[in-house]
Amino acid sequence: MRVAVVGATGLIGRRLVAALAARGDRPIAVSRRGAPIERATAVAWDPAWGPPPRAMLDEVDAVVNLAGAPIAGGRWTAARKRAIRDSRLETTRQLVDAMGADGPRALVNASGVDYYRPGEQPVDESGPPGRGFLAEVCVAWEGEALRAERRGVRPVVVRTGIVLAPEGGALPQLARVTRLGVMGPLAGGRQWVSWVHVDDHVALLLLALDREDIAGPINSVAPRPVRQRELARTLGRVLKRPSLLPAPGPAVRLALGEMADLILDSHRVMPAAALAAGHRFRFESLEPALADALG
Repeated sequence: MRVAVVGATGLIGRRLVAALAARGDRPIAVSRRGAPIERATAVAWDPAWGPPPRAMLDEVDAVVNLAGAPIAGGRWTAARKRAIRDSRLETTRQLVDAMGADGPRALVNASGVDYYRPGEQPVDESGPPGRGFLAEVCVAWEGEALRAERRGVRPVVVRTGIVLAPEGGALPQLARVTRLGVMGPLAGGRQWVSWVHVDDHVALLLLALDREDIAGPINSVAPRPVRQRELARTLGRVLKRPSLLPAPGPAVRLALGEMADLILDSHRVMPAAALAAGHRFRFESLEPALADALG
C-alpha cells in the first residue's frame, strides 16, 4: 500500500512511517521541508504554498494526516489559538479538496478526545461534543475530514488521548516534574485522564488504514482511563519519586490560563470502536505502559 503521511517528522509520524515500511508498505513522508526519513519518499508541502502537489496524492492508496501546531507549546494567546486552529483546518481542507479519481481511497485524520464534553461518566464514539476552544477545533477539524466521503474517500477521524512515548509529547514533561518531586494531585486530582501507549496508537492508525469497514470516529485510548491523582502516584512509583505535592485549580489556571483545560478537564473516554473491530491493546493498564515507555 502506498500511504502519504502528512506531518511525518512529528512524534507519531516518524513511528508510523517506520511501521509502514517495516511491513512492506511504501510510505511518502510529507513535511514542510521535505526532510528525509529512512525507507520513505520525502515530499515537501506547506499549506501556505497552496494545494498539495499532484505527486503526493496521485496513485496513493491512503493519506494519514497528523499535521497541526502543538497544543501545549505555550499560553493560548489569540495568535497561538489561531495557529492551532488554522494549522489543522487549512491542511485538512486542502488535502480533501485535492483528492480526485486517481487519488487515495482512505483518509485517516487526527483528532482529540477534547472533542467530548468533560464529565464523570464514560463516553464512547457516540458521545456528544463539548464546548470551549479545543472541542470547537476538533468539531471543525473533523468536519473538514469527513467531507472526503463526498469524494468517494473513506474518512476515519482518530480521537486521541495523551500518548505515552519516551521521545516526545506529554510524558517526558510529566517525568521531569516527577523526578523533581513536584508532581502530585492537580485541583484535587479527581479528573479522568484518557491515555494510550504509543505502540497501541500506531497500531490503531494501521488498523484504520487496513479495515475498509472502519469509518467515522474511533477513539485511540486505552480501555482503562485513570484519575489524575492515580497518574501522579503511578509515575512516582515507576520513577521511585514522591508524588504528593498538590496544586489547587486556581493556581493551575493562574499559571497556564485557558490552556489549563488540558489538565483540569475530565475525559473518561472508552475505545468502543477499536474493541468492536477486534483490536487487542498491548497496554491496557497504566503502570506497565509507563514502565515500558520510560524504559
